[in-house]
Amino acid sequence: LMDHMGKYVAMKAIGPTVPSMYSDERLPEDREYGLSFFLPESTLCTDWLNRQPPASVVYVAFGSMAQLSQRQMEELARALEQIRRPFIWVVRSSERNKLPPGFPADIAAGLIVSWSPQLDVLAHRSVACFVTHCGWNSTLEALCLGVPVVALPQGSDQTTNSKFVADVWRTGVRAVACDGDGGVVDRITIERCVRDVIEGEE
Repeated sequence: LMDHMGKYVAMKAIGPTVPSMYSDERLPEDREYGLSFFLPESTLCTDWLNRQPPASVVYVAFGSMAQLSQRQMEELARALEQIRRPFIWVVRSSERNKLPPGFPADIAAGLIVSWSPQLDVLAHRSVACFVTHCGWNSTLEALCLGVPVVALPQGSDQTTNSKFVADVWRTGVRAVACDGDGGVVDRITIERCVRDVIEGEE
């Protein structure tokens, strides 16, 4: 596409557009994509991560638009319990009612927040993997920061992005729903995928 368009208009590809602090570190104050006036829980995540062992935390976030079904939330929650690793799960306030009652049973095991400073979280030494919908920004951020991905695409470009993650760049795996499961990825599959990217040899 770039070659074709270049015949008509002078073009240069720019990217990735991850702030300098997380890529080349030439501009340490360049930490945001733009102005951020609303940063709830901004230090909660990093303070919690500072108390975790290196490469131990499963970070789970599905962007600001994706909506998981209640059944998918249940399967993901049960997988996180079975994995027995510390986790941060970003669950928007409007989605909290989909969490299983009493989850997490072990409050010390996980942190559930309605927002996280994703770049800071992904850049943290304690993060071992990223369970994501594979939206483009999340995909690029994980790629640039070297965090392996467990992809659970929810629609749009996410299926294509997850294909690149798993089969082209080989920086993660795609969790695939079983036939007849209504598109829900079960807890066993999620657990296996997380263990594969954290403990696997590839």
